[in-house]
Order: sequence, then C-alpha cells, then structure tokens
Amino acid sequence: MFRFIHTSDLHLGKPFGQFPDDLRGRLIEARHQSIESLARLAQSESATAVLVAGDLFDTGTPSPAIIRQALRVMGNDASVKWVLLPGNHDSLASDELWRQVAKDKPDNVLLALENTPIEMSPAIFILPAPCINRRPGRDLTDWMDGYETPENAIRIGLAHGPIQNFGEEGLTDIIDPNRAKNADLDYLALGDWHGQIKITDHIWYSGAPEPDRFKHNAPGKALVVSIDGKAVQPIVTPAETGVFDWQISDIDLLPGEDLDLKLASRFPEISKRRNALQQVNLQGRLRLPERLQLEQLLAQLHPDFAWMDIRTAGLANEYQVDDLDTIDQAGALRQAADALFDKAQLDNDPNGPAATALSLLYSFAAEEV
Repeated sequence: MFRFIHTSDLHLGKPFGQFPDDLRGRLIEARHQSIESLARLAQSESATAVLVAGDLFDTGTPSPAIIRQALRVMGNDASVKWVLLPGNHDSLASDELWRQVAKDKPDNVLLALENTPIEMSPAIFILPAPCINRRPGRDLTDWMDGYETPENAIRIGLAHGPIQNFGEEGLTDIIDPNRAKNADLDYLALGDWHGQIKITDHIWYSGAPEPDRFKHNAPGKALVVSIDGKAVQPIVTPAETGVFDWQISDIDLLPGEDLDLKLASRFPEISKRRNALQQVNLQGRLRLPERLQLEQLLAQLHPDFAWMDIRTAGLANEYQVDDLDTIDQAGALRQAADALFDKAQLDNDPNGPAATALSLLYSFAAEEV
C-alpha cells in the first residue's frame, strides 16, 4: 500500500499587499505554518510522502529565508518524503530558485524537475510534469502515456494546470481529462485550482492548504490518498489544514426582519472570528432606519473579524414618509430631503449620489434625535 498526502498551491511568500500590516503578517505566517500542518497530517495518517503539485512558492524569486525555512520544516521528519513539482508561479524558468532549493534541501525532499519517473520504491513511481514556464501552451502530461514502468507498479501522475477551462481567455495548455486512463495512472495529483475538486475517482485537485482569496468559499484542505495496489481504486479522504477561513456571505434583507438574528445566522461563532475573513454581499431592500441599524450592527461586529469587506451594491432603500419626517417635517431641510427622495427614485440606484446623500442626511438627523 502507498499512502500519501496530495497538496498544492502553498504560495509561500505571497505578500497580501491589500491588507493592513498586522493582518498581512499573520497571513504570510499562516502560509509557512501550512507546511507544518501538512507534516503533522502525514504523521497522523501514517503517510510516507507529501506530493506538492506545483506553486510551493508564490514567485520565482522568494527570499532565501522563505526557501530555507520551508525546507527545514520538511526535513524535520526524515521518514516522510516530500516531492516538489514546479508550477506556473515557480516554474523551471526560475532556474536560480531551483538551484538554491537543490542546494539547501534535505535528503527526504525530492525534486520533480524533469519528465522522468521518480522511484519511491521498486513498485511505486511518480510521473511528474513540471511547468517549464508560466504558460507552457501545451499539455505537459502527454509524455506519460508511453512511458513504461515495471509490471504491476503503481503509477502516480503529478502535474499543475487546468484540466478544463476555468474561465481564462485563450487558454491552450489544458490537461487531457483522459490522461489517467491513457497513461495507466492509478492516480493523477493536480494543482493550480485552489479549490478542492474531484474530476474522476483517479483525478483530483487537492486545493490549497491555506486559502488566499474569497473565490472558493471553503477552508484550506489537502487530500489523504491510499492506494492498495495496481489497478485498485484509490481511497481519497479530504482533510482540513487551514488556519484562516475566507468566506463569502450573501445576505438577503427585507423590511421588518430581525437584523441581529439575520447576521448571527450567517457569521461564524465568536471564538472563530479572529481567523475569519468575510466578504459580505448585502442584497434586498431596507427602510432608512433599518439601514442605519444595519450599519451600526456591522460596525460593532467588524473588529471581531480578521477582515470584513462589506458590499452594498445590491441593497436598495425603501422610503416612507415617516422616515423623511425624522429628518425634518418642514422647512429647507425637509425640502432638501424631498428633492433627494425624488432624485433617488428617478435614478433607481441604491448607491447613487442621491440615495447616498439621503441616507447620510437621515443618519445625521437620527443622531440628533
């Protein structure tokens, strides 16, 4: 039996420049800690190898400290082998990077730098397809089809790239979805897509062990893979590995709802919020008093989270005469409110200048009450 951990897309050294310095530091450190999490997972699952299907590093020029410290963690347990494949972010074009890795690596770290099988044992072979540059322009796994290994040996493909078009224009280097069958692979370990996806029983994307974006709306994961022998279906078990939780919350709102209860039902419990990043998409409509209450509730919740990005493009205002009376019942201020109300209705844009000005006017007036 061969049991291993399938992972990819650690992106060590990712700068996270869009975040405040204190959070940036925590996110950068979490990427380093993901190596330790994978090592612990290998130990707890009695796995003898960790296969990294590309993008160990975020760029081809990580600092010497990032390289050295990552390799030191991998070398802590010599009984677990690490197989490192160049991805599109840290491709073979970054020759100085891989020269440095080759120089600093411990003996249990194996580099998949060529289209040559790596013998894990006389009956287990890794067939790697390292990225030659950021956009190779062809399927780099095609060499696996005709390459012979000993009879009844377990064959595991290791590659980085899309097996289907994930939305990029002009993408040509798409891995053949029949590669596992055509190359007689018992398992094809893929990287590139940061979310965990099962393509077939024999082909998986591991997903990133530590999330770095809201796109996938899921915790960091890796895969524990067990293969009992040639032509035996692999047993693939997802395992959570991430520290931070990046979540998109689409919240639909209507007048008269309990806003406290609505928000509480969509956010993680208090003890988990420090490591939670939230993208909150507010949709629906609210009266002005309710919108003010919502803003106050979110302002109170915001410090609980590592990060909160509140988007209100889909949230409209519902106006009633009583709400305008709060601003003023007569005089110049009421005339201004009525004019903004008419313009907001005409614009039909919940985030337009008139709607925004009217909301601000109501907020100021409510503070004075």
